[in-house]
Amino acid sequence: MGVALADVRAAHERIAPHVRRTPLARSPLLSRRCGVDVRLKLENLQHTVSFKPRGALNKLMTLGPEQRSRGIVAASAGNHALGVAYACEVLGIAEADLFVQANASPAKLAKIREYPVRLHPVGATYEEAQQAALAHARRTGATFAPAYDDEAVVAGQGSCGLEILDALEGFDAVVVPVGGGALSAGIAVAVKGLRPGVRVIGVNAAASPSALLSFQRGEALDPFEHEPSMAHGLAGGYGRVPFAVARHLIDEIVLVTEAEMKRAMATLIDTDQILAEPSGIAGVAAVIEGKTRLSGRVVVVVSGGNVDAATLREALR
Repeated sequence: MGVALADVRAAHERIAPHVRRTPLARSPLLSRRCGVDVRLKLENLQHTVSFKPRGALNKLMTLGPEQRSRGIVAASAGNHALGVAYACEVLGIAEADLFVQANASPAKLAKIREYPVRLHPVGATYEEAQQAALAHARRTGATFAPAYDDEAVVAGQGSCGLEILDALEGFDAVVVPVGGGALSAGIAVAVKGLRPGVRVIGVNAAASPSALLSFQRGEALDPFEHEPSMAHGLAGGYGRVPFAVARHLIDEIVLVTEAEMKRAMATLIDTDQILAEPSGIAGVAAVIEGKTRLSGRVVVVVSGGNVDAATLREALR
């Protein structure tokens, strides 16, 4: 289970026609507030409003024609399903069954329904949606497209790291939200492969510290029993492939609470008029709350912006 810099570069080239090179923007107000030079990698401006199309595209583009022809099935907390739906559309894959936890953000469910896919809301967790998706794949012979536990997905997400490196000549740390782990692992491969002195810091939701505990115990905890979290995309297990890839590349995992994510959502609107969902804001929350010692120039990945009105109102209160 290895992903090398060459794999990330190949994925970057492969998916480039179908993804946006998202902005890397300096936040003067956050920089002043946090005492470091904060640059925001705005994956909330990616197609489908999250980083997920990167991994989904690379996974589907590396499948053979026969695998594609059987149809695609995926499980998701919301954003991966959107990424797969987008990838199927641009690649001309006609059949896709997407199993999404029924309590996913209404904004995400509404967007998925705009694509020519079959949406199956099921269960209250990603794990329940995945069980239903795998059962469907076994029953129909469709090809399962993992959300995070896959080498091609990790390499695709790593294209975000190459964009950061292309856009910014020098920086001291990159802070990345961590759920299943593909984004942080892919970025770590790119960053450590080209600038090994840069610190890579992952941010777990305190309600689901699967990555932190996986690193402490020396094994990937997937599935993982977790408390309820508004950050659905960060809740659940930490993948075996991301763990194998990133265990010696990620320097630190820190935790942010539900209240800290809410405060960060409101703060980012105040400082930069940027809308981020709870899963996407975790890195910003960690920097604002001083969860790790930082200096110099710091890149923070804002990994998604699919937030519904009710969650936004709660954060703004």
